[in-house]
Amino acid sequence: MTFSSKAIGLCYGAILLLFSACNSPQTKHNGDWQIDFFDDFNVFNNDNWQDQRLWVNNEMQCYVPDNQYGTREVSDGTLKLKVINIKKEVDCDNVDKFGNIHPPTQYVAGRIASKNKKEFIKGKWSARLKLSSNGEPSMFPAWWILGAQNNEPPVQELDEYICWPMTGSGEIDIFEHHGDHQNNHFTTGAIKNLGTCDEGDWWSLRRGFDATLNEYHIYSVEWEESDLVYRVDEKEVYRNVGLGDQYPEPMFAILNYAKITDHPMQGQWVMEVDWVKHEHRIKNTLN
Repeated sequence: MTFSSKAIGLCYGAILLLFSACNSPQTKHNGDWQIDFFDDFNVFNNDNWQDQRLWVNNEMQCYVPDNQYGTREVSDGTLKLKVINIKKEVDCDNVDKFGNIHPPTQYVAGRIASKNKKEFIKGKWSARLKLSSNGEPSMFPAWWILGAQNNEPPVQELDEYICWPMTGSGEIDIFEHHGDHQNNHFTTGAIKNLGTCDEGDWWSLRRGFDATLNEYHIYSVEWEESDLVYRVDEKEVYRNVGLGDQYPEPMFAILNYAKITDHPMQGQWVMEVDWVKHEHRIKNTLN
């Protein structure tokens, strides 16, 4: 069998291209995402979440377990976390970090955490959620992550002894709405560690942004090299430059709805969560 010079040249060129491809490392831009955890709330999955009952920020509501009063309903493929005015005071067993018991209250609410269930180092946390209202005084819903060695209830592992907001117990707020300040507005960003237990700067590393709160949006935070990048519907809105390395610890997710002041409310407030997800990047290198 004989080959023309053109055919030989094409074969030789193809061999050179193949050799070049095999010997020149090529890395895809930032790698592909791999999902570590995804909950679409078809049921309340105890392998992913547990009720978290504690008294913080002098909040008015009592966090109750096991969907008492309908405070963490799962139905029609979504989670509904609620603050409900039950119109009569009940005893509350929530305890603050100093051992004080919450006084009786007529407000009950839901708070869930993936602590000791789903915890991850860096990567990207996302949730698709909406509120039933664009804003009312005293509303305080939040979607956030916290260092897995946090010493607040529930304490279930020997290494859960680090106080907020020290490394190991650091806080990043992905979505937080304070109804006393502005309708259709939320804040996002990290809590600055001031180097002492229970001493955190809430505001210098955070920013506020407008969003239609009673419509679904995807709120996320991603470690992008040393930065923390915050997005709404995958569009970057804010960045903590160089701060990502200050959160090396595994972190767990929290979803909660609180009542932050004594302003009166009627009925119930609802935060509806379609899904929660954690991902990490796979660096694809072709050798």
